[in-house]
This record gives sequence, C-alpha cells and structure tokens, in this order.
Amino acid sequence: MSPFPDTDGTLEQCVDDIGEFIATLEHYPAPVLACALRVQLEGLLRALLENGVCTRAQAGEFLRDLGREVLDTPGG
Repeated sequence: MSPFPDTDGTLEQCVDDIGEFIATLEHYPAPVLACALRVQLEGLLRALLENGVCTRAQAGEFLRDLGREVLDTPGG
C-alpha cells in the first residue's frame, strides 16, 4: 500500500497521462528511459521530503514496495 494515498481520484488519470507521454519517447532504448525516470523520481522524492509532504520513513517504504513489486513479478 502506498504511503501516498490517492485522495481525490486523480492517480489513474495521471498514470494514463504519463504513459501517453512516455509513448512519445519510444525512440529511446528502454534502459535509457529507465535511468532517466530514476533521476526524475529521485528529484521528486527529494522535493517531497524537503517540503514536508512525506517522511523519510514513508519514502523508504515507497521505495521498498516498488522494489518488491518489480522483483516479485514474473520476469523480475
């Protein structure tokens, strides 16, 4: 469960919008996109921490959950 709840129902729309944008970047190899997204996620999480939107514990939980979700799926 995410430490960042979707309180107003916009998460699904945001995921769709990001997916559409990433589709426009299909000319980049997947590893390049993954690294670029990692840089962006790092900056976003750092900003959330610096602005008190989440705690270090919540950010850590988010990252652990992400790792589990990726590695516990077939092919992961």
